[in-house]
Amino acid sequence: MLPLPQWHCWVWDVPARMSLRCHPCQRDVGHNDLPWQLLWKFNNQLRLPAANLTLLNDTHTNIPKLRRGHVGGQFWSVYVPCETQNKDAVRRTLEQMDVVQRMCDMYPETFACVTDTGGTREAFQSGKVASLIGVEGGHSIDSSLGVLRSLYRLGARYMTLTHSCNTPWADNWLVDTNDEKPVHHGLSPFGKQMVVEEMNRLGMIVDLAHVSVDTMKVVLNISKAPVIFSHSSAYSLCQHRRNVPDDVLQLVASTGSLVMVNFYNAYVTCSDKATLSDVADHMDHVKKVAGARAVGFGGDYDGVPGVPAGLEDVSKYPALVAELLARNWTEEEVKGALAENLLRVFSRVEEVSGGTAAHETPIAFEELQGPCRTRYGYPNGAGTARRPPAALALALAPALLLSALS
Repeated sequence: MLPLPQWHCWVWDVPARMSLRCHPCQRDVGHNDLPWQLLWKFNNQLRLPAANLTLLNDTHTNIPKLRRGHVGGQFWSVYVPCETQNKDAVRRTLEQMDVVQRMCDMYPETFACVTDTGGTREAFQSGKVASLIGVEGGHSIDSSLGVLRSLYRLGARYMTLTHSCNTPWADNWLVDTNDEKPVHHGLSPFGKQMVVEEMNRLGMIVDLAHVSVDTMKVVLNISKAPVIFSHSSAYSLCQHRRNVPDDVLQLVASTGSLVMVNFYNAYVTCSDKATLSDVADHMDHVKKVAGARAVGFGGDYDGVPGVPAGLEDVSKYPALVAELLARNWTEEEVKGALAENLLRVFSRVEEVSGGTAAHETPIAFEELQGPCRTRYGYPNGAGTARRPPAALALALAPALLLSALS
């Protein structure tokens, strides 16, 4: 397939006051759940004929749609559901990361798997879709800093601290409703002093989509690097607890952080219907409260059941660009929302990384959940599979004594 052109002239139906202009090739870097669709539909068997990404037609995302949308990059979500927590979340997450890597291997003319800002810009220049990995839910690390570091080494470059469930160290958005009660009032000491600090040290972006308001505020106040909301909208326009309230938007502005606006109807209009114009309203609001540098394209394609009219799939991104220009956004502001704002955050995260030794203190065993855990390494007990030598000797002593007396 031919690479995307470096410059492409879009002809839009725009108000007469706008002149026809030539704009740089779109370089959106948003949140995309296509890997979940590949698991759900094909159990990650990418070589099945129906899984061909050039022919796939019942998803928001395929290769032709990415080309028509002039998409230059995506953060592919390696989402696994909350029901995997304390079960097989780590294994499932690794399998989803493998799917993204195999997408790049199978379609090298389209996707380039990258792990830093430099690689992302190189993919832009080569006309490929810069493919980054985002871990959508802190339950994926099973409260292990070793797993967090391993996912980073395998290419994960952001982690959403929660999905729609608490972890043993962070509260999710449902605690701001009547569905769950707060456990940590944001983050536990382990969440603050180990997880967020270790993500800063590694150079992994902290993502606050799906977390509670208390968690948002705690992280924005302690993170050494700016953070993102990878797919959230403005609470003032739609009072859904997945969205970002204005006082948090002010913290976003003061920390140089980023809100990537979600396209899910329920988060855009708090109903089952929305339009492209409604999404632009959210982008306008974030810009008004936090500034143009705080706005991004979140998408959430292939992760939600309903998207706005005019933004039916990834091919429709240019229409939103046109809408923003029609609302007197400058070209620089639009370029920022498409990619440059995220790359600025990512670059700062890279700059802050390093400089200290890895955090080693594990989470307290009592803070973990699930009945099948072993205690290896923790005081007062090893695992459940075998006894320590001293305990074994004590257990055998009566039998040995009887044998000696017989």
